[in-house]
Amino acid sequence: MVPQLSIIFMSISALIAVGLPVAIFLIWRKKYNLKIIPMLFGIIAFVMFALVFEQILHSFVLRPNPDGSIGLLTENPALFILYAIFAAGVFEETARFISFHILKRRFDGIGTGLSYGIGHGGIEAILIAGLAMVSNILMSVTINSGNAAILGNDPAVFAQINTMINTSPALFLASGFERIIAVSVHISLSMLVWCSVKVKGKLWLYPAAILLHAVVNLAPAFYQAGIIQSIWLIEVLIIIPAALVAYFAYRVCMIMQKEDISTTTAEDKTEREKVSANEGQSK
Repeated sequence: MVPQLSIIFMSISALIAVGLPVAIFLIWRKKYNLKIIPMLFGIIAFVMFALVFEQILHSFVLRPNPDGSIGLLTENPALFILYAIFAAGVFEETARFISFHILKRRFDGIGTGLSYGIGHGGIEAILIAGLAMVSNILMSVTINSGNAAILGNDPAVFAQINTMINTSPALFLASGFERIIAVSVHISLSMLVWCSVKVKGKLWLYPAAILLHAVVNLAPAFYQAGIIQSIWLIEVLIIIPAALVAYFAYRVCMIMQKEDISTTTAEDKTEREKVSANEGQSK
């Protein structure tokens, strides 16, 4: 039997994964003038760059050996860690950078960066944690109802059933807690890259975002490499850099607002006017 507390914690994590980005968007929508289109850009860019392009690279770099082990990890753990912490940062921050260069023609203000970050972090939360928790809940209900036989006789299924039964309930709650951190990081990094695109002289924030993304990923990379084995220690080690990234992004945004440079260059303004004029002519 899967403990009832495990199912409760799965449900909480699923609710966080799905509900958190929606709640943030609705709460901030009027205050920061959030728009749907930048959020959709965040969703599409994450799927393309993180789930397609990045995975293609992983299939070559992290190709498993015949025994199932990862060659790069067993032969050169340090290089594996470097790859693990920078791969996601390069792909995801580049996705933001490209998306914001397209969005800046039509959208302005910090609400654009916030909307994109909610979409980017939100779809990751839903796909990685939300769907996984829903699947776990359905499997748990099936097991507890005595119908585990319908899940099949594959050894992998038996292994998953044993994992569901024997995993500490708190670990299922950790998934939701991790998504809170991840969504905040994605919003923060989105704001930094948005500023790098919108604010003259702040292009350095784009590579800075890649580096900060790598720092946040350092603890999970150590876990994947087997150097750290405690999930809770990983969570603690993620909170610290995530909080620093959020504070840094906040300070950058405050300076951006204070100096009234969210509309930045005349070139951007002219570009938007051209787009509006072209639309007017087409009508």
